[in-house]
Amino acid sequence: MEEFRRSYSRLCRESGAEPQEAVLQQLHQLPRGRLDLATQSLTVDTCRALGKLLQSEALCIELILSDCMLSDEGATLLLRGLCTNTVVRLLDLKGNNLRAAGAEALGKLLRQNKSIQSLTLEWNNLGAWEDAFATFCGSLAANGALQQLDLRNNQISHKGAEELALALKGNTSLQQLDLRWNNIGLLGGRALVSCLSSNRTLWRLDLAGNNVPGDVLRAVEQAMDHNQDRHTTFRENQARTHVLSKEVQHLREEKSKQFLDLMETIDKQREEMAKSSRASAARVGQLQEALNERHSIINALKAKLQMTEAALALSEQKVQDLGQLLATAEQEQLSLSQKQAKERKLEQQEAAERESKLLRDLSAASEKNLLLRNQVDELERKVKSQQEQLFLTRQELTNTSAELKMRAVQAEERLDMEKRRSKQSLEDAENLRFKEVEHMTRHLEESERVMQERVQRLEAMRLSLEEELSRVKAVALTERGQAEEELIKAKSQARLEEQQRLAHLEEKLRLLAQARDEAQGACLQQKQTVAEAQARASQLSLQVEGLRRRLEELQQELSNKDQEKVAEVTRVRVELQEQNGRLQAELTAQEALREKVAALERQQKVIASDHREALLDRESENASLRERLRLKEAEIARIRDEEAQRASFLQNAVLAYVQGSPLRALSPPK
Repeated sequence: MEEFRRSYSRLCRESGAEPQEAVLQQLHQLPRGRLDLATQSLTVDTCRALGKLLQSEALCIELILSDCMLSDEGATLLLRGLCTNTVVRLLDLKGNNLRAAGAEALGKLLRQNKSIQSLTLEWNNLGAWEDAFATFCGSLAANGALQQLDLRNNQISHKGAEELALALKGNTSLQQLDLRWNNIGLLGGRALVSCLSSNRTLWRLDLAGNNVPGDVLRAVEQAMDHNQDRHTTFRENQARTHVLSKEVQHLREEKSKQFLDLMETIDKQREEMAKSSRASAARVGQLQEALNERHSIINALKAKLQMTEAALALSEQKVQDLGQLLATAEQEQLSLSQKQAKERKLEQQEAAERESKLLRDLSAASEKNLLLRNQVDELERKVKSQQEQLFLTRQELTNTSAELKMRAVQAEERLDMEKRRSKQSLEDAENLRFKEVEHMTRHLEESERVMQERVQRLEAMRLSLEEELSRVKAVALTERGQAEEELIKAKSQARLEEQQRLAHLEEKLRLLAQARDEAQGACLQQKQTVAEAQARASQLSLQVEGLRRRLEELQQELSNKDQEKVAEVTRVRVELQEQNGRLQAELTAQEALREKVAALERQQKVIASDHREALLDRESENASLRERLRLKEAEIARIRDEEAQRASFLQNAVLAYVQGSPLRALSPPK
């Protein structure tokens, strides 16, 4: 209010007038939201300043200007400022003697202002100016915000009442109208009664002190009771509808919130499912890739084992062949030992070189074996989930072991045949040597031919073995090359000179015996490594089985989670459908309530129209009964007059008869 007070002072000074001290004092003491200037004599300048302030002031909700002795100009300025105000709800202009200009300003206010709900105009002279009051009533008909209007003691005549009746027919917001202590009369009362049939919002109309007949007051009271009942019913229905709408809105918000939360949870679950499925798919892909890699590694290991076993078999066969050759060479060495003394040194040197070479070969082979062992270890580390492949590998290993055994048996049979042949040849050679020295050359030629045939057979066997072991790697190839080189050297030595060949074979026997021992040791080691590999393969198969079971468990868990999520989604859908059904039922119940309200309103309309018709019928009956009563009273008065006349005629006749009869003379005088 302090700001309002300063603005008032500023506007007064701008207009060249001094602000009123009484108004400033009242503004200083007023509470917030209420401007009470009652009983303050407001000048025109003050009214102009207040009108300008009220055009944009948003603090005052109630404006009390009762008994302020407002002039027409001051009232016009104040009401002009209130035309654009959107905050004031209550306006009190009691006891300001407003006239024609004030009534026109009030009409303009009611036509333009949409916020004033209560207007008090008691103790004014609005009804004395019929044209201005008609303008006021026309604006009242167009107003849609005013709910309470006080027009007591405004000298409203029956014509003003008729204008008010026309305004009430068009007004749809006014609920209370006070017209006490005016000059409405019978005609004005009937006009107001006639307008109440089309007005449904007015539920209080006071007509005391207006010389209105009692039947009109009763009709007005009945109409007000009907409107009040309708208003209370409408308010109850509106309150119920508002409560129901709030409940429905609240339910909708809750359901929408629940639905959104549910959709968020479903989206999160779907994302989790997608993540888990992607992780599972990636894990399964990794496991599958690892399985494929392990399978390929096991196949490679299997091939290497096969090649190693084939190389071992070939080396054993070569050792056996060389043993046979060494045996024959030993028998020949006994006869030719003296001739070979000089060449032994050379052979020893060559043997030393060959021994170093074989040692290097053996070291290389041992390094290769270490590499193979490292590879086997790496393969064992990698092969942890290969049960089926290991099972196949076992079968293939058993098959290959069977094949190797068969080949070993065949090689033993061939070895026996060669031993027998060698024994026979040795016996022939001994016989020939002991019998005929001269046939030594021929024996040497025959032995050379036999050796050539054996070499040819060995070469044929080597070729067949090479065809079977085409997949052997560098180790077997190098060993085969070494064996071929040794065979070629043996051929050349046998061709060059038998003594050199025998010395060479003797040295070679020793070296090959060592090589055979080393090869047998290597074979044993490889067999041990194969057994260890099989044991590790069995462990890996168990691990693979465990991993497969774990994979199946994970897949089962994924399927269970999918089923649970599907069941949850179906349950949520069922709940949403049930909630939608309940909402639909509530909406149908609301529609039924609205239909009931509409039916009640229609019933009220029908009852009101029936009541109105009944009132009119009763009024017509009352009028007809009054008319009949009047006629009966007139007839009774006429009959009474006739009876009185008859009685007087009879009395006169009796008196005349008595006076004229002879008995009169006998009667004593009075």
